[in-house]
Amino acid sequence: MENEKYLNDLAEIKNLMNRSSRFLSLSGLSGVLAGTYALIGAWLAYKTIYFDTSSLGAYKNLVISKEAVIKLLWIAATVATLSIVTGILLSIQKAKKNNETLWNSTTRRMVINFLIPLVTGGIFILFLIEKEMLGLIAPLTLIFYGLACVNASKYTIGGVRYLGITFIVLGLLCTWFLGYGLLFWSIGFGVCHILYGSIMYFKYERN
Repeated sequence: MENEKYLNDLAEIKNLMNRSSRFLSLSGLSGVLAGTYALIGAWLAYKTIYFDTSSLGAYKNLVISKEAVIKLLWIAATVATLSIVTGILLSIQKAKKNNETLWNSTTRRMVINFLIPLVTGGIFILFLIEKEMLGLIAPLTLIFYGLACVNASKYTIGGVRYLGITFIVLGLLCTWFLGYGLLFWSIGFGVCHILYGSIMYFKYERN
């Protein structure tokens, strides 16, 4: 009986330490919805690149007009904004449900560690756009987003680390297969987000 009480106390201490050092209010459903937004955005991007405003050419060397680039940036910004807002709202809802504080020192550390690679990558990609080196945009968005997830994973759910590694691998493959960026982008931001979000939901939130 004493051993059982001792083990229960240890489990409770471990749980308290885990909650104090990790952001656990991240919602799996937000990943599923972010992936859905990304797939819709990818479809709009495909329509823009191959039907609306681009010059004729083969799949790998299609010439994208400046009008198409601007439209693609708006699509990407809209997808990112919807994903961020959805993530915040669902995390607030989950935190309230679990009687947790959403914004604390752990959350700040997670956000800072996530933003360092992400902002660095974003600035670098803007330079590439200015230099009209558009072929590297898709792989670099995947790689820097993956690095951001890995960097922030030590402050949140462990599955985020594997999500980040998956994005890095996809980004490297996309660098090798230049010209297929939209396909890899759809797999990463769309399919992988839905897959990992579903796993997180069924593992941590369903009950």
